[in-house]
Amino acid sequence: MRYLFHIIVLFGFWLLFTDDLSTPNLVVGAIVAIISVLILRKYFVKPTGKLLEPKRYGWFVVYVIVFSWECLKANLDVAYRVLHPDLPIRPGIVKVKTNLKTNLARTTLANSITMTPGTITVDIIQDYIYVHWIYVRSTDPSKYAEQISGRFEKYIATIFE
Repeated sequence: MRYLFHIIVLFGFWLLFTDDLSTPNLVVGAIVAIISVLILRKYFVKPTGKLLEPKRYGWFVVYVIVFSWECLKANLDVAYRVLHPDLPIRPGIVKVKTNLKTNLARTTLANSITMTPGTITVDIIQDYIYVHWIYVRSTDPSKYAEQISGRFEKYIATIFE
């Protein structure tokens, strides 16, 4: 029963992408969805009742707004660095300690950092995320950790933990 939801979602995406309601397409889509779930089910996130709490969705909306704002600022910063005649960059890999406990929360944080221009997550090892940063502004770990993940971490913790 747990995998039925995943099959329905995959089948829905199949229909969305193929835009064809013919019988052969429906049969192939159902078969592909079932086989995909059977093969990939060990990689699915374990269900948790916490994700059904409505307040988490409110915090998710806030997070999307904060993330969008940070992406806009980072885009402008990277554009400035690319267009500046002296190309003011100071690249480096920084080690950021995170207080997030679940793998889903850590992965969400790592993906958020990667999707922000000028940074890319290189690795996650236990409580540390290694990030390549286009302009390392500080050598103090607490300062650069706040600049890189501090803006996202509190919202992600509220949503996923």
